[in-house]
Amino acid sequence: MTINHSLPQYPESLWLAASDLPAYESLAHDIEVDAAVVGGGIAGITTAYLLAKEGLRVALVEAGRVLHGTTGHTTAKITAQHDLFYDQLIQSSGVEKAGLYYRAAADAAAFIKQKIGEYDIDCAYEEQDAYIYTNSVDYKEKLERELAAYEKLGIPGSYADSIPLPIPHKAAIAMHRQAQFHPVRYLRSLLKRFIEAGGVVYENTTAVDVEQGAVHKVKTLGGPVIACKYVVSCTHFPFYEALGLYFARLHAERSYVLGIHSKAKYPGGMFLSAEEPKRSLRSAQTADGKELLLIGGQSHKTGQGQCTIQHYEELEHFADKYFEPEQIAYRWSAQDLITDDELPYIGPLTSGASRIYTATGFRKWGMTTGTAAAMLIRDLIMERDNAYADLFSPQRPVTMAAAGALVKENLDVAKHLIAGKLELVRKTPDEVGKDEGCAVNVNGKRAGAYRDEDGKLYLVDTTCTHMGCETEWNSGDRTWDCPCHGSRFSITGEVIEGPAEKPLKLLAD
Repeated sequence: MTINHSLPQYPESLWLAASDLPAYESLAHDIEVDAAVVGGGIAGITTAYLLAKEGLRVALVEAGRVLHGTTGHTTAKITAQHDLFYDQLIQSSGVEKAGLYYRAAADAAAFIKQKIGEYDIDCAYEEQDAYIYTNSVDYKEKLERELAAYEKLGIPGSYADSIPLPIPHKAAIAMHRQAQFHPVRYLRSLLKRFIEAGGVVYENTTAVDVEQGAVHKVKTLGGPVIACKYVVSCTHFPFYEALGLYFARLHAERSYVLGIHSKAKYPGGMFLSAEEPKRSLRSAQTADGKELLLIGGQSHKTGQGQCTIQHYEELEHFADKYFEPEQIAYRWSAQDLITDDELPYIGPLTSGASRIYTATGFRKWGMTTGTAAAMLIRDLIMERDNAYADLFSPQRPVTMAAAGALVKENLDVAKHLIAGKLELVRKTPDEVGKDEGCAVNVNGKRAGAYRDEDGKLYLVDTTCTHMGCETEWNSGDRTWDCPCHGSRFSITGEVIEGPAEKPLKLLAD
């Protein structure tokens, strides 16, 4: 087979390409509002919108640009089919809690659909069946158990011996009447309605701490303070932990997406492989109306594993083998946080932090879970009952399985912390080629070097400013990524992803 395409040189998300998002000013002076919502993704924007519609004065604060985090780099499936999960959840937590989890996702999907209709939002919303497929005999049995869980919970689903895709498979299960959309167009509309309701948005404003009191004070990196009654953290790791130890209860994973133009017409549907390596498929459209096939997968812990560009290459090989790509128009990656029991943390930050809330740990299913989080936090602030409060509470009891996962994750952190300090680096900055990044030896100490295409060298101290682990070079996205808690930094050291709040130290070349 002759292959006449190549990966785009730089990552770019379809959702953010030509998105025409307005820019917002950074916070330049102290302000007072009823609620400060920190984080400009689907959870933060929806929470801010809902609170403003309740009549609260709300400030939405984002460290970078709104919608340029995980929400702008998702595969944008609006579905309650969150991988093979319901049989597992019934086994670990019982039928009642598994049913609540499904209904929370279904309620969120219905909310999104309702808002699209209410505001006539042009966001390429399409109802689709969602499928999990397998080419493994062992996983075929798991699919059968998952379908049995659907039946117990009243989830509309079915079994299929085949799917209309040219990939090897033995069976699949479908969850009917799910959906897909363009998340940035949808949330751009909610942002507009939020501002019309009196809300304010501040970009490039990093919240770093909270001084608790009758009136909380949210402190920002630049100095201005937001005085408020309620604080909502919709960042990945909560920007303020208050002894919640979230950095030890969550781990970060990255996954990858290609957007390809294929010679073959896509038959419709949203697909996910049951086994690893994961393969996620759905269709989309470019701004000029051309069909695009989105192929995702290749999850791994942030800062760990093989050279990251190889993850894109693995997806490219998959596309070449089965989907006759004419062009790879886009490539991008996303970061997701996962809790020890794989249920999100949504609710009070800690039992002792009054009127401070968090929403995190969406496990790659942020379109529904982020929306459910906003609805739950709205209800908690307005002192209304919500059926999902106990299920998602960050203070819920720790199961044996979750306790085991917690120990395993923190041993992994310790391993990478020690390994980074013991690594012997021999390469010098002079040996770094154009558009190459790697760890180098500078005066006997480990540093990070990247040389751009014009030959300019950027040197940083690779020690993560969160807890001191050594960051690793991410060649696919040209970033420095921490293998311990998932912080990410640019070539000049600026923070891209927390929990780190301070940049890497920039060194003289």
